[in-house]
Amino acid sequence: RKGVFGRSAMAQPFVKKDDDHDDEMEYSPFMGIEKGAVLQEARVFNDAQVDPRRCSQVITKLLYLLNQGESFTKVEATEVFFSVTKLFQSKDTGLRRMVYLIIKELSPSSDEVIIVTSSLMKDMNSKIDMYRANAIRVLCRIIDGTLLTQIERYLKQAIVDKNPVVSSAALVSGLHLLRTNPEIVKRWSNEVQEGVQSRSALVQFHALALLHQIRQNDRLAVSKLVGSLTRGSVRSPLAQCLLIRYTSQVIRDMSNHGQSGERPFYEFLESCLRHKAEMVILEAARAITELDGVTSRELTPAITVLQLFLSSPKPVLRFAAVRTLNKVSMTHPMAVTNCNIDMESLISDQNRSIATLAITTLLKTGNESSVERLMKQITNFMSDIADEFKIVVVDAIRSLCVKFPLKYRSLMTFLSNILREEGGFEYKRAIVDSIVTIIRDIPDAKEGGLLHLCEFIEDCEFTYLSTQILHFLGIEGPKTSDPSKYIRYIYNRVHLENATVRAAAVSTLAKFGFMVDSLKPRITVLLKRCIYDSDDEVRDRATLFLSVLGGDGTLDADKDSKEFLFGSLEVPLANMETSLKNYDPSEEAFDINSVPKEVKSQPLAEKKAQGKKPTGLGAPPAAPASGFEGYERLLSSIPEFASFGKLFKSSSPVELTEAETEYAVNVVKHIFDNHVVFQYNCTNTIPEQLLERVNVIVDASEAEEFSEITSKALNSLPYDSPGQAFVAFEKPAGVPAVGKFSNTLTFVVKEVDPSTGEAEDDGVEDEYQLEDLEVVSADYILKVSVSNFRNAWESMNEEDEHVDEYGLGQRESLGEAIKAVIDLLGMQPCEGTETVPSNARSHTCLLSGVYIGNVKVLVRAQFGMDSSKEIAMKLAVRAEDVSVAEAIHEIVANG
Repeated sequence: RKGVFGRSAMAQPFVKKDDDHDDEMEYSPFMGIEKGAVLQEARVFNDAQVDPRRCSQVITKLLYLLNQGESFTKVEATEVFFSVTKLFQSKDTGLRRMVYLIIKELSPSSDEVIIVTSSLMKDMNSKIDMYRANAIRVLCRIIDGTLLTQIERYLKQAIVDKNPVVSSAALVSGLHLLRTNPEIVKRWSNEVQEGVQSRSALVQFHALALLHQIRQNDRLAVSKLVGSLTRGSVRSPLAQCLLIRYTSQVIRDMSNHGQSGERPFYEFLESCLRHKAEMVILEAARAITELDGVTSRELTPAITVLQLFLSSPKPVLRFAAVRTLNKVSMTHPMAVTNCNIDMESLISDQNRSIATLAITTLLKTGNESSVERLMKQITNFMSDIADEFKIVVVDAIRSLCVKFPLKYRSLMTFLSNILREEGGFEYKRAIVDSIVTIIRDIPDAKEGGLLHLCEFIEDCEFTYLSTQILHFLGIEGPKTSDPSKYIRYIYNRVHLENATVRAAAVSTLAKFGFMVDSLKPRITVLLKRCIYDSDDEVRDRATLFLSVLGGDGTLDADKDSKEFLFGSLEVPLANMETSLKNYDPSEEAFDINSVPKEVKSQPLAEKKAQGKKPTGLGAPPAAPASGFEGYERLLSSIPEFASFGKLFKSSSPVELTEAETEYAVNVVKHIFDNHVVFQYNCTNTIPEQLLERVNVIVDASEAEEFSEITSKALNSLPYDSPGQAFVAFEKPAGVPAVGKFSNTLTFVVKEVDPSTGEAEDDGVEDEYQLEDLEVVSADYILKVSVSNFRNAWESMNEEDEHVDEYGLGQRESLGEAIKAVIDLLGMQPCEGTETVPSNARSHTCLLSGVYIGNVKVLVRAQFGMDSSKEIAMKLAVRAEDVSVAEAIHEIVANG
């Protein structure tokens, strides 16, 4: 723990086993600690002669157990609490600090608080400043509103205390109390305002944070606060950084409310670029680069100071500068071009994160003449970084190749070289996808790129990649000037690979034989050898393709059959599968023209990074990468929705009908900043009926913040031919509005003659009641992973962290409870923490995501289970916006 308490024994540094060991294994001094043994040790608190050092060690162990999610029963917690209170008799300062910590963590009940209240109030009025500060912090965390009114006078005095440690403790306590007793804290405005004028940097920082929190719901008051402080009364660098953030928010609010003219407070942000504190300069530069509609003139001073930091001897400054420039390069690449020479020197930086950011920024901003030089520098760099960094570099290279198509040779050579090096599946797939994208976008790169892929599958250890490359080769290979040179590579797969790859190779050979007449005899000979393969699938494919190609001398299939087997399939595979399952074998042949061409809704993959181009082979079928982009294109193509702006999130389909009903309907919720669009995917499962004028009537009486603005009906819904109807609602901008919606499917039913397939002219109006639909808070959270959770966590403001505890009741296991919380929040588990070891009694789960308004949010959830399978959770949330952290807690509290 940090802050007024300093660093407790609980945070002892890990001891490295062997400095020369490659793995640098670390050992915790708390390894193997058992709760029962520690509770036995806690009896030392009752000794007549207190041993401060021994007691401090026991408290440290108790704190460790609590922070690891270990739950104490009511009896255990009470026993420990009463034992700890006896330690107030000790005069040892270090032990007293540990007592404060354990009391806060134990969170005594209201009937127990009274036991320590008198001791804490005595310490709050002590002459020892350390006692006063810590007593204030502890009291404010454990008392209720009734007791708070009794000590309010002391807290107001503490805010203006001459000792900055005491004053800061009172202000931080005010930040915590504002969530539970806002009316009381708001009465402290005068004292807090005085704290903002303090000469102590820490006091001024905490006072400004509290004053802003008190006024945050009053836009005019916040604007006046910013206006008064930007005139130069803030001296603390920390407070200045806060003021910059509040200023940026005021600028955004004024822009959102249509106030035009000169951008307010921009001069203040620009003046902060000349501040003596480096953190203030960086904060101001970041704020300027993130302004809505920022111009090149406004960007120039910020880019200039960031460029100076690129050559700083401090790694943290270099990292902050290059990360900010990397973000700017996505929207204003030309503005960053002047920094390219400085960034090139960072490619060899010892910090691999800095080097990776420098390279990806250069790839976004570099000109055509610098491509070869960059490739030489990157080649030496790639062997030193992890796969996750390599993937970022590969994606940037693909974008660069599309930007400068004349440089495809050097870029393709680079990709083919790293393709043959060691690497995991995701890394190799990223390279293969990049090569495929280049082949499709740049015709001249086709032949060389296909050969590179052929060489790769000779040593490829990944079955999925091998089959996908073979499939792609079957499409593009026959279109090259010399298709015969690929045959050897393909046929080698028949002898040297597993059955799945062998079957794919047989299909690819058959495509070459069908599309290239001169290769047909050679392909026929090769396929005849495959009919003796040990695998059924390989033999069956070889036999089928030989028959179609006429290689067995008995059958030369007609043109339609060949086109069916080898031609391009113009219908979705999912629809083809459904139609084949529903086909009743009879004298009438299966008609591919009867397969619906509309894409059925399917579960979405995670949203890709904004602006990221769809890659070549894409993801495995279980999670199609094109889902979000497909919805985005669909909605933007509908005039009624084209003006809604950027799509933030699309949910997975929610079923509104039971299985095996006459009408199947599911809905996808599309979330925009100001709107929500419901896409109702409808399927008619009755062959004798045709539905027309299909619409969904939505009752939003239980969703007060939503107002329906338009709907789009479905003109016709034939049997087993999916279609979509839409209903759009307007909601408050940027607000996670929730509500419940009742849905009724309305339509006109027309009977269909089974013999002719013709529908009757007259129809009957009918309706079908659907299940209710809810928009919940989790719909406004997007799953976005972070590569290093600890770094991301520590980069966020610690003072804005919101922590609370929840009882989750009895569960079968910790894993069940963790899954329920993940599903409730809709966030992305990080670093595999969603997996719980068997028989675990405690576990910590890490989650990340983006809240609507593009606010990053991180969650650290600590779970503990007692012998009766009662589960408790301690939830810590950090976000770029304090209100978002509070919103996450509200979701859990209401869930």
